[in-house]
Amino acid sequence: MRDFLEMKSRGEPIAVLTCYEVLFARILAEEGVDMILVGDSLAQVVLGYESTLPVTLEEMLHHTRAVRRGAPDTFTVVDLPFLSYQVSNEDALRNAGRTLKETGAHAVKLEGGEEASCDRVRALVRAGIPVMGHVGFEPQSVNALGGARVQGRNSDEAEVLRGQALALQDAGCFSVVLELVPAKLAGEISRELRIPTIGIGAGVECDGQVLVLPDALGLNPSFSPRFLKRYAALAEAAHEGVRHFLDDVKERRYPGPEHTFGGEA
Repeated sequence: MRDFLEMKSRGEPIAVLTCYEVLFARILAEEGVDMILVGDSLAQVVLGYESTLPVTLEEMLHHTRAVRRGAPDTFTVVDLPFLSYQVSNEDALRNAGRTLKETGAHAVKLEGGEEASCDRVRALVRAGIPVMGHVGFEPQSVNALGGARVQGRNSDEAEVLRGQALALQDAGCFSVVLELVPAKLAGEISRELRIPTIGIGAGVECDGQVLVLPDALGLNPSFSPRFLKRYAALAEAAHEGVRHFLDDVKERRYPGPEHTFGGEA
């Protein structure tokens, strides 16, 4: 966590990607990503749900263990899923503690900057559990917010978001995600906070950026929000590979002699 504070002080951007399994975790570690987030976006991009709400703590733990096996030396943050921390500080402590104990992750992330969320943060930090905050669009509140909409467009909303980010910092968060926040406001918040901000759809002035890995690599071509930049076209490559396999099997080109074992000892 001190490294991220130092990166902010140097003006060095923090690169964060989500990850959910061992092979991509290994690639992220080898390429030197600064931080891995095992996001509750797992619900949509891996498990096929329509929102983050259905994913369970057990599913988050299962996938985090896989990520840690692939990237054991990379700082890893885990989203606490819906209803694993909202009810009480005791629930939050129990579930965050399990997350760190059973996965080897370094920190947890929770959504919201209102007083109840800040109280959860204070309880976790007192117990020695590092916490990343999250304000702006909060996917676990998608039904209350009326969909994935930019937050903080008017002055009243902007002051609420600014106050929430400051409150999370004061509660002990080591970093705050700003999601779907106007770029000017995100830049102002980033300059005001001592801790790093990690933006997604929040402009270039945040202290770092995060994207959902399957979206960034083009595995989910039907998802095209304004903030997303695709860095690969893996869905196209996968379709092509599967087509070639089917053709080879149907035409008996695979397996060839080079893929076949003889009877010799």
